[in-house]
Parts: sequence; C-alpha cells; structure tokens
Amino acid sequence: MGLTPAPVNAWFLAWVALVPLWVLVAKSSSLKSKLALGFVWGLGFHGLALSWITGLHPLTWMGVPWLASLAIALFCWLFITAWGALLVLIWAGSFKLLERSNPRAANARFLPLVRVLMGVAVWCVLEGIWSSGALWWTSLSYTQSPHNLLILHLGQLTGPSAATAAIVAVNGLLAEAWLARSHPPEPLPSHAHTSSSDTSAKLYLAIAATLLLGLHLLGFGLYSRPLTQPPETAVRVGLIQGNVPTRIKLYEEGVRRAFNAYMTGYDILADQNVDIVFTPEGALPIYWMPSIYQSNPVYQSLLNRGVPLILGSFGRQDEQITQSLFAIAGNGEMVGRYNKVKLVPLGEYIPFGQFLGSLINRLSPVEASMIPGELEQQFDTPVGRAIAGICYESAFSKLFRVQAANGGEFILTASNNDPYSSTMMFQHHAQDVMRAIETDRWAARVTNTGYSGIVDPHGKTRWLSDNNIYEIHADTIYRRQTRSLYVQWGDWLTPLLLISALTVGLGIRIN
Repeated sequence: MGLTPAPVNAWFLAWVALVPLWVLVAKSSSLKSKLALGFVWGLGFHGLALSWITGLHPLTWMGVPWLASLAIALFCWLFITAWGALLVLIWAGSFKLLERSNPRAANARFLPLVRVLMGVAVWCVLEGIWSSGALWWTSLSYTQSPHNLLILHLGQLTGPSAATAAIVAVNGLLAEAWLARSHPPEPLPSHAHTSSSDTSAKLYLAIAATLLLGLHLLGFGLYSRPLTQPPETAVRVGLIQGNVPTRIKLYEEGVRRAFNAYMTGYDILADQNVDIVFTPEGALPIYWMPSIYQSNPVYQSLLNRGVPLILGSFGRQDEQITQSLFAIAGNGEMVGRYNKVKLVPLGEYIPFGQFLGSLINRLSPVEASMIPGELEQQFDTPVGRAIAGICYESAFSKLFRVQAANGGEFILTASNNDPYSSTMMFQHHAQDVMRAIETDRWAARVTNTGYSGIVDPHGKTRWLSDNNIYEIHADTIYRRQTRSLYVQWGDWLTPLLLISALTVGLGIRIN
C-alpha cells in the first residue's frame, strides 16, 4: 500500500494490497498476533508513504547540530508512522469481535460478509477519528489521487470515506474468497468441503467484481456531467511561486529576496490584467499590521496598480501569532482574513505546551507559538468568497466542506512545501485534487517551491508548475455555488456503515 501514492504512484495496488493482511488477521487466533500484524502492516504503509518527512534534515541552518538534526527528522518520521500504524492495529484487533464460536451454526455462512461489513465500517470510523486530530495525511482514499478520478468522484456523495470504503470492501471480499477456498470451515465431509468452499469463493469474487465495476460506473456518471461555466463567473487569477528557501526566509537575505520576488511577480501579473494575485503561505515573512503599510513596498505597489492581492503572512490576534492569508482590495483595504486552523505540531505550536514548552524547542525559527483559527471562518475576497486552506490543511476534507457550505465559491490553497521533496509536493497536489472534486469547485494552488497548479471540479489538472524554481502564471478559474451531497450532508456513509455493522453483528451473535 505504501507504493500507491507518489513517488511510485501504483494506485491500482490499493485494490489488493490489504488482502494479505486481511487473510493473516482472519486466520490468526490470538488478539496479540492480530494487533502485531496490523501494526506491522501500518508501519509499512505509513512509513513508506510519509518517508518524505525526513526531508526536514538538515536543520543546521537553525543552529541544530547535524546528528541532532538527523535524530529530530527520524523521530518525526517514526512518530507519525507509528501514529498511523495505530489505526491499523485497532482495526485488526476488531476482528476478534467476530470470531466464530460455533462453525456449525446456521449463521456461520454469513460471517465472512459480516466481517467485510464490519471491516469497512471500523476503518472508516477510525479514519474519521484520526482526521479530526492534528496529524493526518494518509487516508486510503488518497492512494487513488490524482489518477483514478472515477472513484474519487464518489467523494461528491460522502467525502473521502466513499473511496476508503470501496477499497476496504473490495480487498475484504477478495480476502474472504481466498479464505473460503484455502481455509474452509471444519468439520465437514471432504466432498462437501470443496463444493461449499468453491461456491462461497466464487460468490465473494463475483460481489467484489460487481462492486468494483459498479462504483467506477457510478463515478463515471458523476465525472461525465458537463461543467457549466458562465462567462460572468470567470476570475482571472495570477499565481506567484516565490521559491524562497525556508533556511533564509526569516533572515535579512530571505526577507529581501521575498519582497523582490513578490513585487516583481505582482507587477508582471498586473500587466497581464489578472483580477487578483495569489501568494503562498508566509510569502512575506513579517507581521502584517496597519502600522507597516506605508513603509511596505508590496503594499505601495498594490496601491499604484490597483490589482487585489491575497497575501500569505504572519498576523497578530490577542497578542499572539497566526499563520494567515490576507485579502487586500485594490484600494488597499483589507476585506478578508483566514487564519490557519490545523497548525503543524512542533513546527507551529507545542502540544501540551504548559508541560513540554520548556523541554522542546519548536522546529521553526518563529519565536512564538501560533494560535489556530476557528473552523467556521468565512474568507471574503474582492473576487468572491473563497474556500481557503494553508499548508497541510489540504488533507482535512471537513475544513473545505464547511467553507463550501458557508458560500465558498472557489478553493485557494497556499503552502510553503520547503524543504520537502517532489514526493511530498505531488502528494499535496493529490490532496487538493480530492478537495476540488468533493466540493465541486475550481482550485488554485499556490506554493513557495512547488507544485503550484490549477484544478477543475472534475479533478483534472489544468496547469502544474515545475518545482524549486521561481514561476508566475496567469489562468482562469470559475466561481461556483453548487452544493454536492457531501457539502450538504457531510460524511453520512460512515455512521450508516457503523450502525449497519453493529446491527448485523449483534443480530448474528444473539442468534
């Protein structure tokens, strides 16, 4: 499963990669072995998929010794890998709840299908719990992005849980077919054995094939709907990929380079008659406050050219710092502000700071802990209400759904992405592709080092930048006010699966 996202992008393996774990866990008799199998599989999946985190090293530019920097990077990688593996450990342990106590019971033949239902429900519930926390990236659903757009369109119905449920269900049915053929229930006469196991195996394979084909056909139906794009909803946007390395950004050289990069890009895009210019997270590494406006060359350039700007910078709120996007009209008035909700642990704040603050130095040169924004924010801009996301907020679908439900007409994600490799950059792009599909919105992605891009509501990438270069780009997106089923109702599939699994499971155990 760890080979499904970038850099390998073997997304098709996701439909079979869970089968070996399912078979081994189902065959295992002890809870301890089930937990161990789940944890090891989780380490492989999350460890491979998140190996780009080691790109934190070296941190010598922050004054951290080389060996200490390596230790910090490895700790971050191992910790978030173990956190993801814990999800799979719990899922594998849930199989113990359905161990058959009497294989002769009349309802025993239904247990494999009940096990599939429960396996799907538990995985979706666990992903829902994990995604509500501070650390989340590796949903099973993102293994399909940005390649399998048909299955990703199920996200318009119920969010990322749809693709996750489909993947787990198909894997589970294939695994149960294998178990039925190679490990039939005992005791039965040998001739009945073969006949019964073959019939069951063929049934599970048929259900798996039907489900796989049917879900892709449903996704194709959603994918095939034409995009209505009235000319009056068009927005000509300009993106500036500044390519200012983090190791210098907060120092004199970096500040000077940032001002030059974004002033130059702004002027060029203004000459191209864009309606608004977008900059990435922390584009100007300063505190954006009214007291600095008159001396700020970017602000003065905006007043001269009159083209609105979305500026990524640090803000202040109640004497504390926020990671923010500021929407500035052509006359210099700030008409909207979005504060980052999902802050990066250790990088932007210290978890349990009252206990750990004196023990841990954050992996950021900003000399204060940031505060998160509110979930129910509305980010108004001079060209319409935006659905905003900063940095790895792209992995949290609920943030985008809430903003779309509150009138967001297009997606704007602003990220740094330095010092990470192209692997992380492509995975990040894949997350935004999913968010565009789920909310049925155009998305403009602007990053410091790549990949910046334009994505349409069907998940098609209309433009993608190179990485680790300075780049500016003008393009057209469209404001939309449609409301997908997911935007209206949220993730209704997960509770439905859970209620169904509990009802069926309890019914079988009682009988």
